[in-house]
Amino acid sequence: MAEITAATVKELRERTGAGMMDCKKALGETGGDMEAAIDWLRTKGLAAAAKKAGRTAAEGLVGVTVDGNKGAIVEVNSETDFVAKNEQFQEFVRTVTAITLGSGSDIEALKEACWPGGGTVEEKLTSNIATIGENQAIRRAASLEVEEGVITSYVHNAVAPGLGKIGVLVALESGAPRDRLDQLGKQLAMHIAAANPLALRGEELDPALVERERAIAREKAAESGKPAEIVEKMVEGAMGKFRKENALLSQLFVMDNKTKVEDVVAAAGKEAGAPIALKAYVRFQLGEGIEKKESDFAAEVAAAAGTQKAEPVS
Repeated sequence: MAEITAATVKELRERTGAGMMDCKKALGETGGDMEAAIDWLRTKGLAAAAKKAGRTAAEGLVGVTVDGNKGAIVEVNSETDFVAKNEQFQEFVRTVTAITLGSGSDIEALKEACWPGGGTVEEKLTSNIATIGENQAIRRAASLEVEEGVITSYVHNAVAPGLGKIGVLVALESGAPRDRLDQLGKQLAMHIAAANPLALRGEELDPALVERERAIAREKAAESGKPAEIVEKMVEGAMGKFRKENALLSQLFVMDNKTKVEDVVAAAGKEAGAPIALKAYVRFQLGEGIEKKESDFAAEVAAAAGTQKAEPVS
C-alpha cells in the first residue's frame, strides 16, 4: 500500500477538483493508487473526467515549424522554466524542430541526425547540458505532410516564434486556394489547442481509454438501481457522449460552440469551391503525462537539516 501523505491528497485534489476529505477517502479505498483514486471519485460523481494530458508537469519548450507541405513538432524538456528562457536552449529546440522535418518522428534517429556545423544532435544536446548546467531531454517528435494542401502550425502563448508550451500542427488536403486553407487551418489549430481532442474520430480513440470510461460509466449507472437493460442504455449513452466530446471532428467548434468541426470543414470547402479534408493533427502540451512531484523548498531544507519529517495523513 502506497503511503498517503498530505502531498498525495493535494495532488489528487488538484487533478480532480474534489474535496479534501473525499480525496483522502478515495486514496484510502484504493490503497493510495492515484489513478484508481481518480476513478473511484468519478464513479461517485465527485470528480470530472481527469485527463493526464491536461496537467503540465515538466519544463522546457515545444517547437513547431512548417516548410512547404511538411511540418514538424518537437518537445524538449528541461528541469526548470529558467532554461526555457535561455536563448541557447531556444535555438537548440528551434534547430531540432527543423531537423525533424527530414528525420521524422523516431527519437533515436533524430539524435543521430547531423547537427549544422558538425557532430550529431545528441552530441549537441550533451554539450548544452554541460554548458547550461541542467539536464535536458528530447522527449518526442512528430511530423505531418500533405501531397496537396497545407500544413498549419500554431503555438499557444508563444515565448518566441515557433516556441511555447502548447504546439499544434494541422494537415489539410485540398486543392482550394492556399490563403483559404491557411485561415481554416489556423482556426482549427486554435480549437485543438483549447479543446484537446484525444483522436480525430471517435473510432480512433485509445481502446484502453474507452474501456476505462466504460467501466466507470457502468458502475455509475448501476448505482441508479435501474433494470439491467436500462443500465446498459445509460452506459451506451455515456460512451456516445464521451466519443463525441473527445473526437476532433465531432467536437463543437470553439469559435461558436454550436457547429461540429466536421461541418465547419465541409462548409469551408463549399465556400472555397473545392473539398477540404482534415487529414491529421498533432498536439503537444509541455509535460503532459509526466508526473512531477510538487515540492516545498522550505520543508526540503528543514528535512535535510533533520528538523522536520514529512508525516503521512492518518
